[in-house]
Amino acid sequence: MDWFGERSGLGGTVAVITGGGGGLGAAIASDLAANGVRLALIDKDAAAAAAVRETLAERGRDAIVRTGDARDAAALEALFAAADERWGRVDTLVNVVGGTFRASFCDTTPKGWNAIWRTNVEHVLHACSLAAPRMRSGGRGGSIINITTIEAHRAAPGFAVYSAAKAAVEQFGRTLAVELAPDGIRVNNIAPDYVPTPSLAAIGGGDGGMSTREGLRTAIPMGRAGRVTDISGCAVFLASALSEYVTGTTLHPDGGTFASSGWFNWPGSGWANHVPGHLLSPGDH
Repeated sequence: MDWFGERSGLGGTVAVITGGGGGLGAAIASDLAANGVRLALIDKDAAAAAAVRETLAERGRDAIVRTGDARDAAALEALFAAADERWGRVDTLVNVVGGTFRASFCDTTPKGWNAIWRTNVEHVLHACSLAAPRMRSGGRGGSIINITTIEAHRAAPGFAVYSAAKAAVEQFGRTLAVELAPDGIRVNNIAPDYVPTPSLAAIGGGDGGMSTREGLRTAIPMGRAGRVTDISGCAVFLASALSEYVTGTTLHPDGGTFASSGWFNWPGSGWANHVPGHLLSPGDH
């Protein structure tokens, strides 16, 4: 066994992943499985779930893959029950499911607010309520990982309710971390920024500037878009014993955008927290 395998303690553990079929979820599932973790995951995208099931089977990985909606309490409870029946333990929970739409707050309605809240918050509460007692009864501790977003830490015009929901998940995670700390159960968040995935593309908005090299260099200090493996690497770390003294915190795999907090690397001008004059039309001066 190599150094990481020995120190990580991941081999033979069990992880439940909500939204493990595509994008970030599939990358997290793949990387955990590669380190000997047995997986129980659910995704409402049947094709994505089938693809992950096939990939894990080809690699000889022990996994339960269900097609279903993590927002459905019965479906989520059935997934945990299946993990109980097969392995009798849960060591890690990764909450990936989330989503939003772009709209000015004044153009939205209670129906839309409720949809965003249900998609981003309620299933997290339910999944944690199912995972924590299992981890506690196992006596081995555990790790709960919530995938949030940089928008939980900054204003997000056009995504007001979404940013509020993700901030709620972060604060819930911090509080739950303190409550569960005596049991050795850790709760942490991962807050990415721009990682091109199908779900992000579906949100739309913007003028496509982030698809250009210049746009990426302007907005992201490291000058590139995030990769799904940037996020899955953080999840592997937080699931492993390498982070056994880390709880109630947030990792920011975002290329430095949270740190820059409104400062941009403007083409031809360098860093500034305002639009350089030469980029403005004459009438804007």
